[in-house]
Amino acid sequence: MLAGLSIRDVVLIERLSLSFAPGLTVLTGETGAGKSILLDALALALGERADSGLVRRGASQASVVAEFQLPDDHQAFAILTEQDLSPADEAAGQLVIRRTLGADGRSRAFVNDQPVSAGLLRRLAETLVEIHGQFETHGLFDPRTHRLVLDSYGALGPLVAKTAQAWRDWAAAEAARDRLVADAETARAEESFLRDSLSELERLSPKPGEETSLSEIRQRLQHREKLLDALTTAQRELAGDRGAELSLSQARRALERVADRAGGGFDALIAALDRAQIEIGEALAAIDISAAAFDMEGQDLTGVDDRLFDLRRIARRHGVTPDELPALLASFAHRLAGLEDGEGRVAAATRAAEAQRCVYIAAAEALSAARRAAAQLLDAAVARELKPLKLDRAQFVTGVEMLPESGWGETGADRVGFAVSTNPGQPPGPLAKIASGGELARFMLALKVVLSRASAVPVLVFDEVDSGIGGATADAVGERLLRLAQAQQVLVVTHSPQVAARGANHWQVRKSMKGDLMTTEVVTLDPAQRREEIARMLSGAQVTEEARAAAARLIDNAPIGVLL
Repeated sequence: MLAGLSIRDVVLIERLSLSFAPGLTVLTGETGAGKSILLDALALALGERADSGLVRRGASQASVVAEFQLPDDHQAFAILTEQDLSPADEAAGQLVIRRTLGADGRSRAFVNDQPVSAGLLRRLAETLVEIHGQFETHGLFDPRTHRLVLDSYGALGPLVAKTAQAWRDWAAAEAARDRLVADAETARAEESFLRDSLSELERLSPKPGEETSLSEIRQRLQHREKLLDALTTAQRELAGDRGAELSLSQARRALERVADRAGGGFDALIAALDRAQIEIGEALAAIDISAAAFDMEGQDLTGVDDRLFDLRRIARRHGVTPDELPALLASFAHRLAGLEDGEGRVAAATRAAEAQRCVYIAAAEALSAARRAAAQLLDAAVARELKPLKLDRAQFVTGVEMLPESGWGETGADRVGFAVSTNPGQPPGPLAKIASGGELARFMLALKVVLSRASAVPVLVFDEVDSGIGGATADAVGERLLRLAQAQQVLVVTHSPQVAARGANHWQVRKSMKGDLMTTEVVTLDPAQRREEIARMLSGAQVTEEARAAAARLIDNAPIGVLL
């Protein structure tokens, strides 16, 4: 609820602090007393366009502070969290909006003492207060809100959620299909390249690690003659006629011939010569193997160079290393294979997307049917409210129109719109264009009464909803305002004594001179003052005893708009 409103230097208001109560609060006063200034100040706090003309003459700045007391789970707090604005340090559930306006037209806005943009302020305001007046241009006059209102009235949330999920699933299926189609088109565009590259790689038949192996072979081939000469020399020195092998053998035999005379003293020498002879034998075997390897390679240096050149040339062409060529060959083969069965995958994805489309259509059609049923109930409920409000010749119509496929979306396939006709034979049209000022306010009242259970906005403000009516019609307006006040806080600016008599809280707006400036003030009326004010509203400037008696009867007979 709106707990308080502080106004400083706004038009005729110098200093004003108001504390609000639940239920129905009525504001009365003579024409020109400044009742509309209060609403202008509240609208300024709620993000309406700042006009320097609102700044009181002689003041440098106007300011308005609106304090709200809200449930902890109210949408306004979710919006603040979404904008990374920390919670207030004040009591839980408290939301304080402050708007300042300089005489130069510049304005600033704060929420719980944190600066915010005017756009965010208006977004918050949409969750806090609805102001309905004769010249209203927001709220239910905005066709974009009509679908939301109907869905809320019909409790269609589950169907809306199911339709939204079906839309997302359909969109995801179509995106998957489109990706496959794009991949197939790309593959077809490079099919010739893939086939030529694959053929070339298959002819090359690269092996993992082949470049390193060929580089080693190339190095050996470059020094083949020198290496073979070295091996031959080593072999000759070890096994030739005067080689180490023969010398060791002769030395060993010389020692063995006299070993028995040495008493075992030559045993170690003979064993060492045995080992040396074995090592020389192994060395000679290794030399033979190395020499044979040169003969077994069966390659010449030119062939190895050509192979290395081909490997490196093709690797550079594809932007890879020679060692990555085998993997590239496998990749090209896989992509060509995918191209061959790509049409099958595209066909399967197309079938899946069409199936999801059917799921969406079924969900959207169910939602449309539910909307049409809810629209009939809404129209009938509004019609019942219009007759007592002296709008019995008016007709309210909720249109649910199927959109072309290009207009479908998460919210379904419908365009929802409210239209009215105020005279028989007149085709229904937009509220703001068909109804007069007084009719607009009463239409809004009828709609709000019907839609009250679907509204999450805690505060409703009506500006002269009783304009141009009286008697039973004014009483019907008061009764409906009272019904609204059972669930929401309602503030109404009224000239009707029947409406004023139902208020739980009654404020009188007065205008007086303060020095050389006119000032507006707001007075909370006690029971006696309230009776006098309603008597004035009944009789005019000269309050008679008959008017006082009539006012007393109105007050005594009227239920009081206190929040239950």
